[in-house]
Amino acid sequence: MAIEVFNRYENKYLMDNRAFEALYNRLLDYMELDAYNKNDKFYSISNLYYDTEHDSLIRNSLAKPKYREKLRIRAYGIPDVNTKVYVELKKKVFGLVNKRRTALKLDEAYAFIRTGVEPEQQAYMNKQVMQEINYFMSRYELQPKVYLAYDRIALFCKNNRDLRITFDTNIRSRRHDVKLEAGDYGESLLESGQWLMEVKAEKTIPVWLAHMLSEHRMFRTSFSKYGNEYKKTRMNSQLTRERILL
Repeated sequence: MAIEVFNRYENKYLMDNRAFEALYNRLLDYMELDAYNKNDKFYSISNLYYDTEHDSLIRNSLAKPKYREKLRIRAYGIPDVNTKVYVELKKKVFGLVNKRRTALKLDEAYAFIRTGVEPEQQAYMNKQVMQEINYFMSRYELQPKVYLAYDRIALFCKNNRDLRITFDTNIRSRRHDVKLEAGDYGESLLESGQWLMEVKAEKTIPVWLAHMLSEHRMFRTSFSKYGNEYKKTRMNSQLTRERILL
């Protein structure tokens, strides 16, 4: 069964192709590819983020309070309505990321978030997580706001499966046709050749990794995919208004 509850720290780093290749090749001495990355191929992840009419969840998150939360549906590849996906409630408390998720079929996930009515219990569902998500949804009037996808390479530490490093590229998004089954097209969020690395660990990272990051001059950054998409959308809207006024 897939892991449904995560508690970990996540540190993020932005880099170009050259830095990615140098660091990635070093990491393979200590880490191994995720099963989805057989033959060094990417796998794609697509997400549908929910928010209020006035984007209160992401605006609150960008203010960097000590507690923040998001709700999304996540799929691997392009699903159809009968594909199993994950409904995920992601919280961040004092830097610690808590993610709780349950598997549902895509049409069940849409109906659950739209109505708040839990689907008939099936073996692949986590009832407790659904109840927690339902409580979260009862506090907001949510609607699908953003589609966001990317291509990923993931690594696990050979000696410690709690340490995971992911590299995401070709991050793309759209605010129209926000359905997971509609395809993974969208506008680029990063420039071509840029990568977002995330180091995910339940505790502190190993000494060898700290040394490696230092040697490659990797410095942590604050980068939320949804947050940066929202800021880009706001900036584009402002530019459009200014052109109209001119």
